[in-house]
Amino acid sequence: MIITNRSKAAVKENISCISSMRWLALSVICTVRLAIICAMAACTSCVHDGTRVPSSDWRKVELDLTQVDSDGLRGPPDGKVALAYEFCVPNTDQCKALVAAIDSSVQFMPGASGRIGASETECLCIGSTHQKDFKLVLEKLAKLPFVSRVIRCDFE
Repeated sequence: MIITNRSKAAVKENISCISSMRWLALSVICTVRLAIICAMAACTSCVHDGTRVPSSDWRKVELDLTQVDSDGLRGPPDGKVALAYEFCVPNTDQCKALVAAIDSSVQFMPGASGRIGASETECLCIGSTHQKDFKLVLEKLAKLPFVSRVIRCDFE
């Protein structure tokens, strides 16, 4: 086989082309990885305990859910308990019906102030994490414009 200068030039051009393609592929991979990292950072900026909630709404939920399992319980395996929470709403049938439609565990305590400090025109509400999709329930409660805070209920 006879190799001419033209053949050598073609081989060099092919090698150069392959190197360029490798460089392009590497650049694309790095760009995709960077995009994924940025997307993950953007998504986690508004996630609290796996629940995606706008941060201004989630700030209303002043509960530590890090030790609460998927059943809404916390504690040792042989002594798990639910986390009770309280909040207040305007003492109207409409507001209470809206809350009851969101939170199946809610109990209304009109006239009681609780630790949250419900006023005479508000109704104390007590709920429990021991319910299906409790994080979604908390998210929906936090989105209600008349709910300003959700705190742990200690039944004091």
